[in-house]
Amino acid sequence: MTEVQIHEAAERLPISVLTGFLGSGKTTVLSHLLQDPAMHDTAVVINEFGDVGLDHMLVESSNDDVVVLNSGCLCCTIRGDLIDTLRNLFRRRVTGEVPEFARLVIETTGLADPAPILHTLMTDPLLAARYRLDSVIATVDGVHGLSQMDTQFEPIKQAAVADRLLVTKRDLISDDEAETLTERLRSINPAAPIYTITHGDVAAETLFGAGLYDPETKSPDVARWLRDEAYADAESHDDHHHHHDVNRHDDRIRSFCLTSETPMAWDAFADWMEALISVHGDALLRVKGILNVTDTDKPVAVHGVQHVFHPPAMLEAWPDADRSSRIVMITRDLNREPVEQMFRAFVEKATDSA
Repeated sequence: MTEVQIHEAAERLPISVLTGFLGSGKTTVLSHLLQDPAMHDTAVVINEFGDVGLDHMLVESSNDDVVVLNSGCLCCTIRGDLIDTLRNLFRRRVTGEVPEFARLVIETTGLADPAPILHTLMTDPLLAARYRLDSVIATVDGVHGLSQMDTQFEPIKQAAVADRLLVTKRDLISDDEAETLTERLRSINPAAPIYTITHGDVAAETLFGAGLYDPETKSPDVARWLRDEAYADAESHDDHHHHHDVNRHDDRIRSFCLTSETPMAWDAFADWMEALISVHGDALLRVKGILNVTDTDKPVAVHGVQHVFHPPAMLEAWPDADRSSRIVMITRDLNREPVEQMFRAFVEKATDSA
């Protein structure tokens, strides 16, 4: 990827996906965000205007599927499928039919698995040329979150793929209950910052800017994006405190970081990842990595959700003196050992024999 291509990737419109289980308060969060001045250049894609309750907000203009608020936010309802909605919204932005928004937020339904939305953003060529994934934001019900995670896998998966976690209804739970839920979420997703909130009150700027590219500098920020040190801490904690409770869905979640000090052949890494996806694709909830490959002296960033991966991004420079390859993973029903064994077999043996 050339410097021009990196600039173009950074300039694509960032998309944040707001997800959360039924009743967890994501619509309350969204309603609060729509009144935040920091959202003035944001378009929000929702299922129905009525669900968000725009009646109490000042509406500047509207038509059948678009409402512009006095705050500058643009709300668009999904018509047809998501791909058509996003394509049409971008076209209307270019032609001046809607304000020139600089960010997009997509709200999912309460039972929605966020993975298909992420796959759509990664694989549709027209969308990938115009938008880039910035963050996944998951709301977790402060009152019912623990019991929901005991009985349903959807809230577990939403939390596992998130870049930001919002524990809602903080005013309705005790400090001990909040801490118990926070610790459980941290065991599922060690790298995502966790915010406890009341009445959907959260600042917009805390939710965005989680992607590879820093929104201020338009340049890669690998350390903030990868946060590989959080996975090492989680593995240490997991080794000493793992519950193995058959009634807990999240007991099937693992998070770990694979490292390699030796530069690897790109083809060997690609072969390993292809084999891993073919055998365990559904178990790979989220994968991020920075690689030291033999084909170049520049780092290569990779990012995937289950069996779908972004095209690799070659960065201009390493963020610091550490040249090791680091691949962080959150998996379901898949332990570190078989993944690492396959990694060493494919990548290190192929590299050693090259």
